[in-house]
Amino acid sequence: MQKIDYQQLVESIGDAVVVCDAAGAIIVWNDAAVRMFGFTREDALGKSLDIIIPERQRQRHWDGYNKSMVTGETRYGNDVLRVPALHRDGRNLSIAFTVAMLYDEARNVTAIVAVIRDETQRWSEERQMRVRLAQLEARIKEEATSAQQ
Repeated sequence: MQKIDYQQLVESIGDAVVVCDAAGAIIVWNDAAVRMFGFTREDALGKSLDIIIPERQRQRHWDGYNKSMVTGETRYGNDVLRVPALHRDGRNLSIAFTVAMLYDEARNVTAIVAVIRDETQRWSEERQMRVRLAQLEARIKEEATSAQQ
C-alpha cells in the first residue's frame, strides 16, 4: 500500500484546512486558509480562532468548542455548518465547513479539524434571488388586487 504524504494533501486541497489544539490554538493553517481569510501562517499559527469569528458569535462558538473538548464528541459530525466569518481586512464572509475530532491512543481529544469553503458569493446570490422573488410576489399580489377592484 502506498504511503500518503498528509502534509502535501493538506497543502494541495482547495478548501481551507484549519486544525486547532484542545485549547483552541491554531496549529495547522493551509494555503487555502491564507487565501480565504487573508491571514498568513505567521499571523494565524498559535492564535485563537477569534481572528476569524465575528465577536457576536464567539461565546456560542467557545461554549460548543469547550463542550466538545470535554466530551470528545461533536454534535455536528457529518453535518455541513454554515456560519459568518471574518476576513483579515474586516469584511464579512459566509463559510460552510465540516469538523472532525482527532484523538490520542487513550481517546482523549487532541485537536479538531475544520475543512472550510467560502460561500460568500453563493450566499449573496441566493439573498438577491430571495429579494427579487419577494418583489415579484408582491407585484403579482398587487396586480391581482387591482384586477379584483
